[in-house]
Amino acid sequence: MEKALGEANSPYVKFIKELASHDIQLKWNYYKDGKAWLAKGLYKWTGVRGGQKETTVFWLSIWDGFFKATIYIPEKVRADAYSLPLDDEIKQMIKDSKQMGKLKFFPLVFDLYSDQMFGAVFSLIDYRKSIKII
Repeated sequence: MEKALGEANSPYVKFIKELASHDIQLKWNYYKDGKAWLAKGLYKWTGVRGGQKETTVFWLSIWDGFFKATIYIPEKVRADAYSLPLDDEIKQMIKDSKQMGKLKFFPLVFDLYSDQMFGAVFSLIDYRKSIKII
């Protein structure tokens, strides 16, 4: 991965370390249909009856020179996401994002070359954790 990421490797390592402080675990899988490795960013918690619950908060992929984090926000809470304390560029991204087919989610895709967008990404990750829609 280090070779593929190039200069983005250092920000990637920082991103992975930061995930632990947000209670996120990565689970890598190879997907034959896309012929690529993807990681799910999983948030796990204990439900009211003591059962273990988990939800996918984002997807992570490695590209040549950068890594990509995709956060899917449910359509019914889109307005709430727009009201988060994010900069105008991210709010415009939320506004412009298109629903994927029949899925009632819209993707926010971050191509990460550096740690510049980490604040927004982790704010959205924390927001997505709070939704608890599986």
